[in-house]
Formats: sequence, structure tokens, C-alpha cells
Amino acid sequence: MASILGIDVGGTFTDFVYYEPGLETLKVWKTLSTPTDPSVGIIRGIEAGQLSAIDYLRLGTTIATNAILERKGATVAFVTTSGFKDVPFIQRGKRQSHYDINWIKSKPLVKRRHCFEIKERITPREGVYIPLDEEQARAVAKSIAKLTEIDSIAICLLCSYVIPDHERRLREIFQEEIPSKPLSISYDILPKWKEHERSSTTIADAYIKPLVADNLKRLKEQLSKKANVNRTSIIKSNGGEVSIDNASANPIHLSLSGPTGGVIGARYLANQLLIDNIVTLDMGGTSTDVSTIVSGKESFTTTYEIEFGVPIQIPMIDIRTMGAGGGSIAWIDKGGMLRVGPESAGAEPGPACYDKGGRLPTVTDANVVLGRINPDYFLGGQMQLNGDVAYSSVAGLAKELKTSVDNAAMGILQIANNNMVGAMRLVLTEKGLDPRDFTLLAFGGAGPVHVTDLMELGNLASAVVPNYPGQFSAFGFTITDARIDLERTVPMTSKTFDAAYANQVMRELTEEAERAIELQGYEGQVALAKTLEMRYFGQNHELEIPFPDDVFNESSIPAVWSRFHKTHKDRYNFEIIGETIELISIKVTAVCQTPNPELPRLDRSNGKAEPFETRLVYFNNEKIEAQIFKRSHLSCGHKISGPALVEEEASVTVISPGINAMVDDFGNLLIGEIAESHQLGGR
Repeated sequence: MASILGIDVGGTFTDFVYYEPGLETLKVWKTLSTPTDPSVGIIRGIEAGQLSAIDYLRLGTTIATNAILERKGATVAFVTTSGFKDVPFIQRGKRQSHYDINWIKSKPLVKRRHCFEIKERITPREGVYIPLDEEQARAVAKSIAKLTEIDSIAICLLCSYVIPDHERRLREIFQEEIPSKPLSISYDILPKWKEHERSSTTIADAYIKPLVADNLKRLKEQLSKKANVNRTSIIKSNGGEVSIDNASANPIHLSLSGPTGGVIGARYLANQLLIDNIVTLDMGGTSTDVSTIVSGKESFTTTYEIEFGVPIQIPMIDIRTMGAGGGSIAWIDKGGMLRVGPESAGAEPGPACYDKGGRLPTVTDANVVLGRINPDYFLGGQMQLNGDVAYSSVAGLAKELKTSVDNAAMGILQIANNNMVGAMRLVLTEKGLDPRDFTLLAFGGAGPVHVTDLMELGNLASAVVPNYPGQFSAFGFTITDARIDLERTVPMTSKTFDAAYANQVMRELTEEAERAIELQGYEGQVALAKTLEMRYFGQNHELEIPFPDDVFNESSIPAVWSRFHKTHKDRYNFEIIGETIELISIKVTAVCQTPNPELPRLDRSNGKAEPFETRLVYFNNEKIEAQIFKRSHLSCGHKISGPALVEEEASVTVISPGINAMVDDFGNLLIGEIAESHQLGGR
């Protein structure tokens, strides 16, 4: 077994988790992030960890995410088929707010004056309808070369998912005429139908490509100079790892890189604790990410929007992000109502209690005022918080609201909690899932602070705070695997099904996935999963149907249609036997397992844990004396009854009055019904 370092670069902190065979515990720590150049914070953190050598380094980064959300990417030239350059601007015929006359459509990541058309045409069934005009294409390339503001190029031709020849030839022409400009073609990014989604995704890839490539190149250089690392991988949005060079070539796959670690860790924990369903809540300094584990597996999606009407369709873990973090700023709107977020104090200057120049009250300041965060033990005492400044910031808000400071601080927490419960319900109820069937997994530096509040608000009977919650996403990166997700649109119906063509596509995708795993240097058994996107003729949305067979033949084809009918009935409670079924896309997923750490177990103890002190903490509109525990002093089997606080270096778990908790074999804190069932089960 090799040594593994997982790194999660967040908006406020960069987290590190290091595993080495023979060590009794994982080594965890964090440093402040450096948004202008993330490699600085990464190298600084590696040096702080005093590691002699690293066999595997796995990094989750927000470089791509932030560049898109903050609109700080490249200036893109968009090249498409004649007559279709307005696709990114027309978008879809739907509105975010149906009755808001002031609603304005989101702007795409490209300007119309930077859109160019090429004479060519491919149709879904007839193939090449108009050949590529190479002379005109070369003229367009020369025109773009004269535009000094253009940083990168996105090529998305109509129906190129059927025949990619025109896009590939166009790439050759542009590389000859403009070799210095990075280039993205839709067939490499998203060989799937629906022109708006495909063009938007390709433009997004080109939009972040120069920035991501530059940052990863700088990181690679710094690691070679200042760290002894054998292998470095970047985590993709689907939770798999990929080499630095491959990540630079297709950066759009990093668009949700950072938050995936927590979901990967949640899947691992679900299997470890024998929990079927988990709703994850990763609350950091800047944002909160919510996702689900259903029947022990992550939820995946290819439907994601940067902003309303600006989609990126890549395989990714289904994570919803909202602007509610410890650094979320509390403010009063024009109607005199208290609001929290989405604006964040970030790492610089940070919440007021950081005493770095910030004066606006945040969720963290409210927790300090209410006694939930000990200003003398923030980051294990490495960072001193200024409680007086936190109080002053909330007092200013309380004065405007004409209420007490404690009430204002509690109001900040309640609004933040309601926002997070809304996000949790969204990922559950929109999929027809009952919150009562789920266990809450709270992590991130701020998640455990709110865990029991969210249990009560969200009607969740159980919760888990994992070991090292502040670095749980980084821990997830230490146990991830190499994963390749490929997809191709093959529009056919049950009445016109072409088995030979479907087998050809399936074979090509399988070979491409296995080759991609091999080219990235991974060895070992590759597990393949094949799925089909299908729907009844005329429907707008598809269902994913597993395809367990090797090929389409006389026995497997009827089983495909039967499997679809059953899945449709399970999902929507009806089926239409005899109705024409459309096969939209074929998907192939290749997974190669990588080395995972073996987690140490805690020594076993019986009975209640002993607090090291008590402190007045604000609960239910009154200050109550709460027991304070150090998590590092807890052993397996220790029981805790609220009101209580469990402090650790990167977080603090707040346990409300009347709620019980216990520690399991691996140091996870089990809260509510799961603690009682774990105790009864003798585990």
C-alpha cells in the first residue's frame, strides 16, 4: 500500500489528508486558500505537513468552477454551421420566472461578434448533406487570427455527434492557421444531440481552458520543484481521477471537481456503517453543497446549469450548491428584512471575527456570539478569533433590527438553516425521496455546527458527523478511483432498431474507455457498466436503463424494451405496452480501482464521556450550560447527551438539548436514532 495525499482547494481553506501505511491515524491539516494562485496555498500546505515523499497526490480544485461562476474566463471565438451562430443566445423557450416582467435571460459565455459560421451540413440520418467548404473555413480561421482579444476557440457543428469528420478536419485547419490558440470541439466534449446544450458545454470548455491549463501547468512545475510526488491526479466532476495533462485538455470535466470528494467519502461511509440512504451537507466558508447516496450509490447527472439557460452537460455527481457558508454575510434588505448570503466574506478579509479588516456580520460571527464556536480554539488554537469584533458586527445589525444581539445572532442562524434545509428538500423531494428515509451526513468546517438544528428542521431522525469533518472532502479524494464516462447519441426506435450500428457504437465506446484508462497509466481490472438512455416516442425526458449484456442480439434486444417498460412503471406508475420506444444514447462507464487507505479503529470504552469543561451556549432562545468535549479524547462507545459541544481542530459539533450521540469504531459521531440502533446492535 502506498502513501496518499488528498487535497481539497476551497474558497476559504485548502484541506489536506495524508495516509501512510503504518501510521496509527490519518494526518489532517489545513491552510488558508490563495485564490489568485491556488498552487501557492497547495505548496504551502504540503510544506506545512512536513512530508518526506508522496506516492499518490489527488487534488480537487475549484479553479474551473470559480472561473465560470465569476465570469473570469477566456474570450472565446465560437465556430458553427451556417445559420446556427445564434443558438447560444436563443437558448431554450422557457423562463426562470414566468411572471417577472423584469427577468433577463442569462448571457452565454461568448459574445455574438465573436461567433462565426462555416459552410457545411450533416443530418442525423442522411449523413453529409453539404460537404465542408475548406477554403471558406481557412478564411474564417484567418479572420479569427486577426482578433487579438480571442484567447480560445470552440467548434460545434450541427449534428457532428453522428459524423465527426467535419469538426476534426476543421480542427486541423485551425491548428495550421492559429496554432497558438487552444481549441475545443464538441465531439470530444459532448457527442450528444441537442445543439444548445452541446454548444454551451463546448463554449464553457474553451472558456476555462487557458486559465485551467495555466494553473495546472504552474502547479505541476511547483510540485516538481518543491515536493517529492510520484503521481499527481486531478479529481473530475464524476468523482474519478485523471492526470494533470488530461485535465488540461478537457477542463470542463473539472467544473464540479471540489465538492465530489465529500460524496465519494459519503458512499464509503454508507457502506462502512451499513446505511442505505444518506443526504450529504458540506458547509464550508463560502458555500454549502448537498447531494444524496441512495441504496449505497452516488447520484449522477448530465443536466447541470451554470446559470439558468447556460447548461453544461458532462457526467458528474449530482451536487447542488448554494451560497450559504460560514462566511455568508447577514444584511437587511430594502423592506427591512434580515437576509443571509449569498455574498460571502471569503478568505480575505473573512468573517469579522477573523480580525482581518472584515466588519460585516457573518454566520461564523453569529456562532461565536452564541457560544457555539470557541474563539480560543479555532483551528485547534492555531488561529485566534476576536469575539469582541464578532459581537460588534452583530450588534450593528441588531441595532438596525431593534432587537438584542443574541436574537439577531439567532436570527442569522435560523435563516441560514432554513436555506440549507430548502436545498436538502430540493435534492430529495424532486426525486420522489422521503427525507425520513435518510440519514444526514454533515461535514465541512461549518456543517457539524448546524447538524442537530438541520435534523429538527428537516425531519431527519439520524445524523453522522464523520471523523475529521473539516477535511472530509479531502479524505474522499484519498479513496476515489479512476473513472471514465463516455456517451454517444444514436437516435433509433424500437421499430427501426439497427443492431449492427448499436453494437459498433457500444464497441467503440468500450474500447475508447479502456484505452483512456490505460493511457493515464492505470493498471488492474477495469469494471465496465453500460446503460441506455431511452424514452417513449415523443417524450421530453429519458430514463437510464442498464444493459448487462455484451451485445445486442435476438435475446438481448427484447429484454431491453421489457426493461424500459418496467423501469418506466416503477418511476411513473404506468407503462404503455406496444408504444414505440426511442433509444437516444449509449453510455459506457469504465472504473479502475486505485489503492485505498485502511482506516484505524479507536480503542473501545463504555459509558458516558467526561467533559473537560462547561460553557453557556445559546439554545432555543436561552443560554444553557452545555458540556464541552474534545473529540480527540473520545473513544469508541462513548455516549454524549445534549446540550453539548464536541470540539476539534477544524470544526465543532453542536448537539441540541435532548439529543443523544455516540462514537463508533472509526471515530464517527452518530447522532439521534442511529446512535441508539448502533448501541443496540452491539457494534
